Amino acid sequence: METPPKSSTSGKVPEGCTAVLVLADGNVFWGQGIGAQGETVGEVCFNTSMTGYQEILTDPSYAGQIITFTFPHIGNVGANLEDLETTTPSARGLILRADITDPSNWRSVQHLDTWLKSNGLTGIAGLDTRAMTRHIRDSGAPHGCIAHSLEGRFDIEALRAKAKAFAGLEGMDLAKDVTCRQTYHWDETPWTLESGYGKAEAPRHKVVAVDYGAKRNILRNLAGLDCAVTVVPAEATLEDILVHQPDGIFLSNGPGDPAATGAYAVPVVRGLVEKGLPIFGICLGHQILALALGAKTEKMHLGHRGANHPVKDLETGRVEITSQNHGFVVLDESLPEGVEPSHVSLFDGSNEGLRVIGKPIFSVQYHPEASPGPHDSHYLFKRFIANIEKAKA
Repeated sequence: METPPKSSTSGKVPEGCTAVLVLADGNVFWGQGIGAQGETVGEVCFNTSMTGYQEILTDPSYAGQIITFTFPHIGNVGANLEDLETTTPSARGLILRADITDPSNWRSVQHLDTWLKSNGLTGIAGLDTRAMTRHIRDSGAPHGCIAHSLEGRFDIEALRAKAKAFAGLEGMDLAKDVTCRQTYHWDETPWTLESGYGKAEAPRHKVVAVDYGAKRNILRNLAGLDCAVTVVPAEATLEDILVHQPDGIFLSNGPGDPAATGAYAVPVVRGLVEKGLPIFGICLGHQILALALGAKTEKMHLGHRGANHPVKDLETGRVEITSQNHGFVVLDESLPEGVEPSHVSLFDGSNEGLRVIGKPIFSVQYHPEASPGPHDSHYLFKRFIANIEKAKA
């Protein structure tokens, strides 16, 4: 096992340090505070993306987590009001190797540190993130507490107690915390260099998106393919969904344990499957669909988070570079008769997708809508639309 990142259990604040990360196992890491002053507790994970940090921090699938960015230059494209996946950040905090880089990008309207403060996000810079990543890789995602204080006053034992008291993501239904509170309609289409975001003018297909923590760019991709998108809360009933007379159903991404969210979501999705409607699921939606079909999920020792994950399409043999963010996985061996795996991770062989044989129902574990990229998997949205068109023919 790799040794954990260099740390100290001493409560004495090293010179120049204005923040500390305390893990539940007692390891203490000093650094410089970024973002808002205060404390934040969560599961410490890592993300290997080189850019897209604003989208990552506002991805609802990161609810309950503190993100270690493995790429050292975070902040170099600044922040703006367009690159948001939700109105407010869902991540609980962030860990950086270097201090936030000053922005150098024509789309920047705000320094990242200013954006963090305006959204109440707390972080720490100056840690050896490569060593932290190895520690997470070998020991699993630890629970931790970041404290940021310009006065440099920290109660290490109290912070450790808060980290130890964190319940963790297993058994936790976080979809209910990040879902929409009421049904709404979405018509914004993907961003272009020439005109920014567009609007679906004459949609041809009616899609109901069940919001377990939906990213805006998923909804934009659906609207961009001529879909009139109606978004319903995670706890919507079968009747709540069918009243909109959908041509297809989309099951969104989201945070937490799929088995916990499945307590209310699985019966609804099972009813949708029985209706024979075209269904497309992503991330948590993939896991909920799997549970509804009779499969099982479990928490991974090491989740997948980043924009450079290779996935193989088992039907075509094509390899896609994908964006991922999940800590739970569908167990291939639990898939029932009539359901088969469609994609596999080339990192660890874990399940990355499924399809129901003979029915217009499929899902993937990764994020084909990824913004800023990669875009290898955009074809999955077109596959969903093709299923809708075939069902309507």
